[in-house]
Amino acid sequence: MTAPLLVLVGSMGAGKTTVGGLVATALGVEFLDTDQLVEATAGKPVAEIFVDDGEDHFRELERIAVAAALSSHGGVLALGGGAVLDESTRALLDGHQVVFLQVGLSDAASRVGLGVSRPLLLGNVRGRIKQLLDERTPIYAAVARHTVPTDGLDAAEVADLVLALVQDGEHVHQHD
Repeated sequence: MTAPLLVLVGSMGAGKTTVGGLVATALGVEFLDTDQLVEATAGKPVAEIFVDDGEDHFRELERIAVAAALSSHGGVLALGGGAVLDESTRALLDGHQVVFLQVGLSDAASRVGLGVSRPLLLGNVRGRIKQLLDERTPIYAAVARHTVPTDGLDAAEVADLVLALVQDGEHVHQHD
């Protein structure tokens, strides 16, 4: 069974996809985003799955995609922002090298922009991001072995911090 070298979790706007790609390139491994797996399975973008089939259907596809990736992907894996809400997913993450990319409200809001193709952000974007951050931050922190604050940093700087953790703590099982 292959396991990811690194699993990135965090909210939308934390930079999981961008940072994950940079870290994977630096480590010479593949990068995979579970949203891409879900889209490949469904044959349509995440936003359309939400609209056509509902959030519950998306979460089920996501749960299956995450489980498959955690047991078969050997590179860097980024989970969709809501994936950690699933109890079985949290259980599967135990023992993996999970890094929480922590982002504050203003950075998240500016990075996400106006919620284009972000189905959970319909309506009051800033208020919704705040609500999601408030709900999910404790869960991200609980599943993560390391937390990397991203506010005020660009993707390359965050990637360097993540790489330092992975390379320094490769054999260290550290819980904050």
